Amino acid sequence: MKKEKAKERILRVASELFYKQGYNSTGINQIIAEADIAIGSLYNHFPSKNDLLQAYLIREEQHWFEGFENNIVNSSDPREKIFSLIEYRKKLQRSSDFSGCHFIKIISELGESNPAIAGFVKKHKEKQKELIFTLVKEYGELKENFDPALITENIFLLMEGAVVTSTITRKNDSFDQIKKIIQGLLP
Repeated sequence: MKKEKAKERILRVASELFYKQGYNSTGINQIIAEADIAIGSLYNHFPSKNDLLQAYLIREEQHWFEGFENNIVNSSDPREKIFSLIEYRKKLQRSSDFSGCHFIKIISELGESNPAIAGFVKKHKEKQKELIFTLVKEYGELKENFDPALITENIFLLMEGAVVTSTITRKNDSFDQIKKIIQGLLP
């Protein structure tokens, strides 16, 4: 078995802690202890806790989009890909034990107090919306009276709402509900 490098171990441990107990509730000493590294090793790889937070979000974003791509690898139909995206979000909720979206959690915790992080989260959500727009536009190319921007906005808001509702209720029913609504948006 390949030994995990210190930088990866620090990032993995910090990511788990940021996600489970929050950024503000996670101290550097806890990360050092749980990663089983020396304090110098932490600062060699991540000059500050904020740098560690940025690395965590960058990695989560990569995982999010790679996971989505892996989820649609066998699909060529844009409508099918949109419903695969809903299933993907549902799967993420289930696998995280309904802990919610990494990006919603961090912006809820930090708000605008950290402009770089707030900007990153906004860009991440815009990328998700652009992904939906691309699929919706492709789906509606030959349809009349089809407004891809409006439908994208509705789908995006429905998905975000389903994630939040699922986090609160600890059930995935909300994803099944939005699927029915989105079927009506994409006849």
